[in-house]
Amino acid sequence: MSGAGRRRTAAAIRPAEPDDVPALLAIEEASFPTDRLDRRALRHAVRSPTILARVAADGDEVLGYVLVQIRRGSDLAWLTSVAVAPGRQGDGLGRRLVDAAERAAREAGRTRIRLEVRADNEAARKLYERAGYRRIAVIPDYYEDGAAAWRYEKDFSGQGRPT
Repeated sequence: MSGAGRRRTAAAIRPAEPDDVPALLAIEEASFPTDRLDRRALRHAVRSPTILARVAADGDEVLGYVLVQIRRGSDLAWLTSVAVAPGRQGDGLGRRLVDAAERAAREAGRTRIRLEVRADNEAARKLYERAGYRRIAVIPDYYEDGAAAWRYEKDFSGQGRPT
């Protein structure tokens, strides 16, 4: 059953924990045919002070995740990965995770957030555009399989830090 036919749950967004890594890996492998993060990269992301890792969870079940990289001395955050379990796509979790990424970036003092997405991933592109991102570049031959990427950016400098 697609997520569109399922009743939305009150999944909580919380910081990722080391115990979440197996679920993150399963979502990663189910979501991306190429350019996947492996167990080691996900374990690093969950523990790194420069990566803000958040999960959407319904009780003990991890339904999706988002990773945001921050660098010292930069006002720019990078949304490096977002994925929702295939059976839960269409439930609004992707948007909630993107919102959580933005909130985390703003709390870390960043005023802009940037990302790359496959040019052929129409659902993700629409999600970002509805969230206020604008395309700033097309990058040919970006992915392992030769697919192009679209670079998006959102500026929230006028919004201040979240309360």
